[in-house]
Amino acid sequence: MKKGSQGGGSAGAGGKGRASGPGGGQRQLHVKVKTARKRSVSSARWLERQLNDPYVAASKRDGMRSRAAYKLTEIDDKYRLLKPGMRVIDLGAAPGGWSQIAAERVRSAGGGGPAEGQVVAIDYLDFDPIPGVTALKLDFTADDAEDQLKALLRDGGADVVLSDMAAPTVGHTRTDHLRIMGLAEAAAHFAVDVLSPGGTFLCKVFQGGAERELLDLLKRSFAIVRHIKPPASRADSAELYVLATGFKGR
Repeated sequence: MKKGSQGGGSAGAGGKGRASGPGGGQRQLHVKVKTARKRSVSSARWLERQLNDPYVAASKRDGMRSRAAYKLTEIDDKYRLLKPGMRVIDLGAAPGGWSQIAAERVRSAGGGGPAEGQVVAIDYLDFDPIPGVTALKLDFTADDAEDQLKALLRDGGADVVLSDMAAPTVGHTRTDHLRIMGLAEAAAHFAVDVLSPGGTFLCKVFQGGAERELLDLLKRSFAIVRHIKPPASRADSAELYVLATGFKGR
């Protein structure tokens, strides 16, 4: 369940961890990378893209775990998904960029009271602790993962389920697409099982079909279902996000 993005340090949510985007009024020089003896053309292109990506630079400047933090920031700025006091589950959380933003916006690192939210993150990969985030090291697809997540939540339910999960790729486009859609469908079924009425589900998908079962489930269970692509999602990527709001209840 690794995030596809790289970047960031290990700052917690809040303060320096506030994601402000790739602006800042500074002109960024383009860096070219030569193909070294031990570096393939594809790896050289990836490194050049990273070095010239304003979101990667912003994640380092802002102390964010990854450039993916800005995707959630941009989505939440537009749709207002995360509010103080909410209970949030972050599926496939490592390295923690989305959890950082969620913890800040639901105020899960506060001093208690009704406005203090809760963020529970799950991944089979280790990542450094984040203030206000309860991390569970476990594969989300494990048989007991759902029960363990529910046990950690206040009242056993959630207001928002986030999933930026990406299955390890094998290099075969069709196979890779089916694997990411399988994770998305598993995340959607989990969201339907754990969300409180009125809740929200945000999940990464990819263009390429095989979405009908997922969309049918979401349209039955939520008032509004949208496909969105935030500016921080690279234009040349097939990555999309499905946003389902207004959970109707079980």
